[in-house]
Order: sequence, then C-alpha cells, then structure tokens
Amino acid sequence: DDAGLGYVKIAASNQLDEYVIRSLREQRAPIDIFGVGTSLVTGHPDGALDGVYKLASAEGEPRIKLSENLIKVTLPGRKQTHRYFDRDGRFAGIDGVALDDEPPPERLTHPFEEHKSLSCRGMRSEPLLAPVMDDGELVDAPRSVDAIKAYAAERLELLPPEYRRFENPHIYKVGLSDKLRDLRNDLRRAHTDDKAAT
Repeated sequence: DDAGLGYVKIAASNQLDEYVIRSLREQRAPIDIFGVGTSLVTGHPDGALDGVYKLASAEGEPRIKLSENLIKVTLPGRKQTHRYFDRDGRFAGIDGVALDDEPPPERLTHPFEEHKSLSCRGMRSEPLLAPVMDDGELVDAPRSVDAIKAYAAERLELLPPEYRRFENPHIYKVGLSDKLRDLRNDLRRAHTDDKAAT
C-alpha cells in the first residue's frame, strides 16, 4: 500500500485450513486470496501427502534445479534407490541413491556434506524403484488395497524400532553414489561458468 500498489492482490496457500486462516485474519495479515486445497480435498484429519514435481531428465538428458543452498539443488538424471542389509540380512539403516545405469554403490557420500561418506562394501542391497508404466501401459497387474497394505506393513517391520520410535529416533542414512554426486556438481559448475561468461 505504501508503494501505491493497492490494486495488487496478495494470495496465500500451502497447508491452509480454517484455523490458520482465522489466525491470519485475527493478525490482520494483508491477504486477499486464500488457496485452500489439501485439507479441503482430503477431509482433515485424514492424512495427505504433499509433493512437488522437479524435472530430473528430459529426452534422456539430465536436468537440475539450481539454488544457492545445496539442500535445495535437485539430483539430476534417472535414478535408482538401493536399500542395504548387513551380512546377517538385517536392515542396515542405509539407502543409497545412484544413477539408474550404475551398479549399487559400495561407497555413499552424504548428500550435503561431501566430506562425510560410508562404506557399503560387502552389504547386500535391493533396488527400491520399479517401473509402473511403460509407454502408457501398466507394467504389472494392479494390486488390491489389502495387498498393498500388507506389503507396506511387512516392509515397515524391517525397520528396527530405534528408527520407528517417536522420541529421539535414530537418523536414517541416505547417501549418493560418487557418479551421481559428480554429475550434480558438474552441472552446477557448468551453469556457474556459463553465468560468469555472460
């Protein structure tokens, strides 16, 4: 208003429900439009899963969303996630993200603190991602809700209690393959070099 832009409408969205809107109105927040979606569609208190689509590959070429903050930089290319198990077949509390054309990595690097890494040498791993559609066709027959529920419960049981507890859970480790980390860093560097040249 001070800038003479009273005609501009201010919109707010993301996790809004009647309680948040009431609180914002009571605080006299200068908001003209409230975008309510998740709570309205799911019928709170039923759960909802937020999601944001980020392009990682286009026509076989890796793509990246850049940011000054490494945590917000996306991982480029087609990927596979591997779950690791120790020599006794127990869940190791480690997942590794790699490019889909490389074998399960034997060494993983912390996604944001590259001086931290861990060895997965000698551990058994299993891929977690599988195609659902191929060229517009379902790859496998659809599973019933009961079958999906049973599978989810079975997989959750693999997770040791120290990861599932509500208070002070263990940190679940996720690392990157060297190849994926290098691709991300190369694309960031190339963009920075291009920007500096212009």
